[in-house]
Amino acid sequence: MRFLRRIHIVMAFALVYMSFIGCEREPETISLFNGRDLTGWHMDVPAMDDDPELPDPFIVRDSLLVTLGRPLGHLITDAVYQDYRLELEYRFPGEPGNCGVLVHSSTPRVLYDMFPASIEVQMLHRNAGDFWVIGEDIEVPDMEARRGPKEEWGVTEGDRRRITNLTDDSENPVGEWNTMVIECLEDEVKVWVNDDLVNYGFNATVTKGQIALQAEGSEVEFRNLLLTPITQLSE
Repeated sequence: MRFLRRIHIVMAFALVYMSFIGCEREPETISLFNGRDLTGWHMDVPAMDDDPELPDPFIVRDSLLVTLGRPLGHLITDAVYQDYRLELEYRFPGEPGNCGVLVHSSTPRVLYDMFPASIEVQMLHRNAGDFWVIGEDIEVPDMEARRGPKEEWGVTEGDRRRITNLTDDSENPVGEWNTMVIECLEDEVKVWVNDDLVNYGFNATVTKGQIALQAEGSEVEFRNLLLTPITQLSE
């Protein structure tokens, strides 16, 4: 009887184990913004080095993450991420202007004593989805048509760092919410705005880093900053 009982116990454990390894667990989505405060983020605002009494350019208002635009700087995740899908909503509540999401961010202030090394996904009104390379680089199809003469390419001051997007008509009217999706997988970055594919890059010189939001002169509201691990890019 003891022998049979042991067999039954072993078989039960085996069935549980086989059931476990046979299940594909769904990747866990996390929110980078809790709707209450800026836990998990830190600011880098150069002007505050000399005047720490300046107002913070990033605040929480009505459960939204808001960049007030000035003083100029960045709100940066404490954690480093790679191989993910970032989905967020944003809008210009007043006059449209400039902002951006920086992926694979690392060394601070490598450009103009302001911008961290990164690949910027542009949110400038009517240009959402452009890439701007900052101390790092990435390639796209039709590179010279979208970036200019090859001999002028570069990742530092004075270089051609802008890589134009595939469409400039994907944004909703000013004041309405836009959805931006950024997928980063290994050395590839793919971007959608309101379900339109607006950019795709490959052979990036960096594959992981922090995520940053810009204060770049314009007030922008954010909500639903959701990050999900991925193993392949969406079509």
